[in-house]
Amino acid sequence: MDTGLLILRLMAGLLIAGHGVQKVSFRLGGNGLAGGAEEFRHDGFRGGVLTALAAGAGQVGSGLLLAAGALTPLAAAGAIGVMTVALTVKWPNGLWVQKDGYEYPLFLITTAAALDLAGPGRFSADHTLGLLPWPTAWSVAAVAAGVAAGLATRALLHRPAPAALSQGDHPR
Repeated sequence: MDTGLLILRLMAGLLIAGHGVQKVSFRLGGNGLAGGAEEFRHDGFRGGVLTALAAGAGQVGSGLLLAAGALTPLAAAGAIGVMTVALTVKWPNGLWVQKDGYEYPLFLITTAAALDLAGPGRFSADHTLGLLPWPTAWSVAAVAAGVAAGLATRALLHRPAPAALSQGDHPR
């Protein structure tokens, strides 16, 4: 079981971290910080560069912590938060990734939550540092906090789409 948790943590954590690297650099196929800022503006978010930096840092930090099995509830909350924002962006496109849907963010949210609730296993920084077992309430709170933070971020930073002008209406 510990080997399975290690593999799952490494895969999910490094994918989340890599996704963050793409937001702020030209590495791993990213478009640099300007490209990350433009992506957020295109998706209707305020903040541009600051939003891209915060999202990128959140993904890199939470992903690396999750991969290492370090501070697992905090790592899971961060990963769940940033992926919840991504899920809300892709929600209108439906589930499947072929249509730019929310399949991938949903999988990463679920994986981070499962790792948090199951614990990082014996081959983890938490185990090595003697931090395990985490109280179950902390894990549940971390999952809830991640979802709440993602939804709050969406509510605070996303601009509603402008209403379409009907025939004869003129912008003022």
